[in-house]
Amino acid sequence: MDYHSGWHLLQIPGPTNVPARVLAALAEPTIDHRGKTFADLAQEVHAGISQVAQASGTPILFPSSGTGAWEAALVNTLSPGDRVLMFETGHFATLWRDMALQWGLQVEFLSGDWRHGIDPAAVEAALRRDSDHRIRAVMAVHNETSTGICSPIPAVRRIMNQLAHPALLMVDTISSLGSIDYRHDEWEVDVMVGCSQKGLMVPPGIGINIVSEKAWRYAESSRLPKSYWNWQAMKTVGRSGFFPYTPPTNLLYGLREALRLILAEGLPHVFARHARLAEATRQAVSGWGLELLCANPKEYSNSLTAVILPPGYDTTAFCQMTAEAFNLSLGQGLGRLRGRVFRIGHLGDLNELMLLGALGGLETALKRAGIPCQPQGLPAAIGYLGRTSPSAS
Repeated sequence: MDYHSGWHLLQIPGPTNVPARVLAALAEPTIDHRGKTFADLAQEVHAGISQVAQASGTPILFPSSGTGAWEAALVNTLSPGDRVLMFETGHFATLWRDMALQWGLQVEFLSGDWRHGIDPAAVEAALRRDSDHRIRAVMAVHNETSTGICSPIPAVRRIMNQLAHPALLMVDTISSLGSIDYRHDEWEVDVMVGCSQKGLMVPPGIGINIVSEKAWRYAESSRLPKSYWNWQAMKTVGRSGFFPYTPPTNLLYGLREALRLILAEGLPHVFARHARLAEATRQAVSGWGLELLCANPKEYSNSLTAVILPPGYDTTAFCQMTAEAFNLSLGQGLGRLRGRVFRIGHLGDLNELMLLGALGGLETALKRAGIPCQPQGLPAAIGYLGRTSPSAS
């Protein structure tokens, strides 16, 4: 069938739905990126990102995906042979590890089962073993997009401080920024990695770093090669508004409008909305009698939920069927989880009725696919949303 009537339900964990006001902003005429109008635009975007990340530092924006921001974090702070500590929390943590290895870094990769987040006890043990402080950076994924697991970044920082370990703390916020409470300054994060297409509700194309003064000092001695990703070339953008090369002008128009929407709603309300919709989704999964991938309720993600199907059912085929039959896009399993889980994104521009439409379509798809499930999923979500309000989250 070539045409589906009605809206496409985009319930992958990013890219997310783009609000109508952001779409309209993206269609603004392209302007001179060396003129004052553009400088005002860029400065407002930088200020808005700092507010959302609860950071005093000026962001660095690259025309890139989040992968580019990963690479910028590495090449601007580290040198060949440097040792880093990383954590196997899922597919994207593994990909970041692979990138570090490709750059000639020595990676201590603490193994995990992809069902739990970062273990603070393991962090402490690893840093205690590093008595000569050879570890130059601790690199953590805040919210793992492949598993629906949110790791305790404040606990990692507390351990580093208790041990007076001088390593940088780098944090991937790609699927948490703008949807889960992230406190850059309070958690003393040295390098934040983010992007535009998830909680920030803009199409892909903007990678983000926020850099501490300590990380800037590391950058002075870094010996990994860089040109496009060079922070030094981008350092004055936040003050002047002018990029060292052609910026993604229309994406910045969209990002400015998205940041205005987020800040108008208010960060506490944004986080409460995401938490409430996430819990409604988990109530639905429980009502179906299916299993969550995340094994620790304290680590449940408010951006997405990963669901395990019973043995004998392939989630890749199931996701394809939901898209073709119901115009509903779900996230497939990635890496070692391919074929085993599907992921429900519930972040960005989303409200109760949008979520219930997706959950209703998902319950219908489960029945059509013959997957064993109980019919209490949608009623459970409706019941939870009916009993609660956004302010109660």
